[in-house]
Amino acid sequence: MRGNFVGLGLAIATGLSLVAGLSCGEPGSATSAGRGGAVRLPSPATKGGMSLTEALSRRRSVRDFRDDPLTAEQIGQLLWAAQGITEPGRGLRTAPSAGALYPLQVYVVKSDGAFRYEPESHALTALTPRDLRRSLAEAALNQASVAAAPVDFVISGDYSVTAAKYGPRAERYVHLEAGHAAQNLLLQATALGLGAVPVGAFRDDAVARVLGLPQAETPLYVIPVGHPAG
Repeated sequence: MRGNFVGLGLAIATGLSLVAGLSCGEPGSATSAGRGGAVRLPSPATKGGMSLTEALSRRRSVRDFRDDPLTAEQIGQLLWAAQGITEPGRGLRTAPSAGALYPLQVYVVKSDGAFRYEPESHALTALTPRDLRRSLAEAALNQASVAAAPVDFVISGDYSVTAAKYGPRAERYVHLEAGHAAQNLLLQATALGLGAVPVGAFRDDAVARVLGLPQAETPLYVIPVGHPAG
């Protein structure tokens, strides 16, 4: 179900707790995990920070970034905003999902490797120690922001997870869910004083090859995030 390009409309996220003012230290042990190694992220903040109203008014697409890396706290907060667990007993997440089936995966691509986010443990699983940002940018039609950002987040979806319950409506529901998750991430980036841009123009198969995605997963978004230049 992978087309040449994916165009998704952002869905307005609801119930998002936006947080600013996190630690500005260097990324932690997530940088040293080998393939398959899991590294827990700092616990996400769930109170305080910028209001949702202010984040909505400030959010803009940012394509030019400084070289400064993101901290483990910032990366963890962004991942939590996109797909974090908010009700552990039921496994419910920050973004709504048709039937609470959660067909999305979120990947992190940065200078020290590529990682998959594990919402249940709020951890990263290392996929490779290679810097895949330039290859990812080539798959995204050579968009400079993808190569320049300190971190690229990639959202993928497995339509079969949702189709098991909703049949042919699954593709629409998965696309809507990706919009919810992406908007959460974009607003959280704004609340953290970071810049981000949602990218939908890319070659699906090329992005899947760069990340080594399972056959069932279709890449839906690439979101470069970093400190705005200037």
